[in-house]
Amino acid sequence: MMQIEQPKRRYRMRHVNRQIFILMILTITIPLLIISAIIYIFSNQAVKNEYQSSSNLILNNLSFNIDQYLQSIDKGTLNAQVDSQLQTALEHWTIHKDDVGNDLNIQYGNTIEHFISGIEMTIKNVDSVQIFSGSRVFYSANFNRADYDVKDYTQEDWYLQTQQKKGGVILFGSHVPFYRTNSKQSVISIARVINKKGSKQPIGVMLIDIRLDSLREILKLSENSKRKFIILDDKGGSVYSSDILETSPLQPIPIEPQALNTFMNNDTGSFYGTFDDKDSYINFVTSPYSNWKVIQYIDEKEMTKQATFLGKIILTLALLSLVTAILFMYILSERVTKPIILLSRKVKLVGMGNFDVDLYSNRQDEFGVLYNGIRKMVKDLQNYIERSSMAKAQQKVAQYGALKSQINPHFLANVLESIQMKAIINGQREIGEMVGIVGRLFRIHIQTGKITVTLREELEHVRLYVKIQQLRFGDKIQYIEQLEPNTEIIKVMHFSLQPIVENAIVHGLECRSEPGLLEVSSMISGDDMLIIVKDNGIGIDEEKLKQLRLRLSQPSDTLDEDHIGIKNVHDRIQFHFGEPYGIEITSQVGKGTTVIIRLPA
Repeated sequence: MMQIEQPKRRYRMRHVNRQIFILMILTITIPLLIISAIIYIFSNQAVKNEYQSSSNLILNNLSFNIDQYLQSIDKGTLNAQVDSQLQTALEHWTIHKDDVGNDLNIQYGNTIEHFISGIEMTIKNVDSVQIFSGSRVFYSANFNRADYDVKDYTQEDWYLQTQQKKGGVILFGSHVPFYRTNSKQSVISIARVINKKGSKQPIGVMLIDIRLDSLREILKLSENSKRKFIILDDKGGSVYSSDILETSPLQPIPIEPQALNTFMNNDTGSFYGTFDDKDSYINFVTSPYSNWKVIQYIDEKEMTKQATFLGKIILTLALLSLVTAILFMYILSERVTKPIILLSRKVKLVGMGNFDVDLYSNRQDEFGVLYNGIRKMVKDLQNYIERSSMAKAQQKVAQYGALKSQINPHFLANVLESIQMKAIINGQREIGEMVGIVGRLFRIHIQTGKITVTLREELEHVRLYVKIQQLRFGDKIQYIEQLEPNTEIIKVMHFSLQPIVENAIVHGLECRSEPGLLEVSSMISGDDMLIIVKDNGIGIDEEKLKQLRLRLSQPSDTLDEDHIGIKNVHDRIQFHFGEPYGIEITSQVGKGTTVIIRLPA
């Protein structure tokens, strides 16, 4: 049976471990995972919203600054419309260049170059200023003309577009300078027709090339590794890109056709899309002055990097809680579950009657107290079973011995002799009385099922026994009782007085030559009842009295019939009522013996 039930108990213990583990997962790990997901989603959205709001503000400011810069250049070109010296010089080169001498040509050429130098000084990051008049191109005085190869510019596309504006400014996006040879540096250009003052007659065209440093300086405060910009002109052409260096050859910007359509068909907007093979957030505005599209884009991963990092931290905490739960389950198994399983096995063995189980534990916690408590309980249980078995066996032997002492052949012979003598002397009436007493005594001995009886019942047995002894010895034995009221109803051990009375008669009074007195008395002393059996027999010498007292204090180690008597009664009283109770003996040689039985009242 033990081999069948033990695995079930072990399974239940482990099941409890799993329940605790699952409980920790449900109460700690899963809530942390849910919190991690919620925080990530909300922080991610909050970061996106914050970025979108700030991006729109930044983009509008950048667009305004770019327009301001371009307008400042536009205002510089308007000076050409009102500068009288420049107007005279340009009119000479377009209308009267063949009617004047060479000296005058040089003078007018210097005037134009001087005006160009003034423009270059007032406008920041100007790469070159060129004025086209008639068939000639004018530069500033310190300009390296060797880098330029000007052909028939009147048929160039930029020139024709500028002519169509009839004095209005026209912007050209990022491009290689129109006539510079072997150039790898991109510029943006502003061109305008110079009309004769007070009329619509064109007398020249001004072309200003501006380095991209200007746009870069405007964008640099907002431009970083995360946030990048693209500027497109009104036809979708590239003006500027953060990913294309100024010193690199002009490269096409990787914009998908659908995104380009969105830019060109709307003045402003924002959306999430793929840019340069990356999922990005894109927003754009249209500059009112230049009509350029200023586009800002950022990798979505970079934009939500902090939110992702926060989510990873919480996820790490959730995983750590999982590891903690596993560690806790291991510690719980080692420090709690296994000791409980081991203890349950040992307790089961104890329940099957095996008291040799080792229940020692050196732990100082509650388990140590539990182990030591159960060990003490098992020890007490073992002692109790041993004492109970001993007491029951002693009771049976005592009953048998008491009965045997009454019916041994010598006793029966003496009784029968007394009956015979009485029958001769007094007649048959007393014979019947003696036989009746013996019969009643035998019947009391037969009813041995009770462990305790009232003092009244026990004294009835003693009186019959004494009466038989009086029939044997006549007036040699006198018997009296001194009972305190209400003591007769108190419970005493069955067959506890007869062995003591028998010892008093056999070892005390029978050996006297004169008549002897046997007295049985009872009294209440505090919470105890004292039954005193006193005789005035020959007494016990001091040495034998010491041995008898020592024997009463020692545990019983035998059930031999020679030891039935006072020791048997003493052990049964202590087993049933406890160690404070039992028998005390006092005696003096020649004066008699007193036996005191102490019982709970």
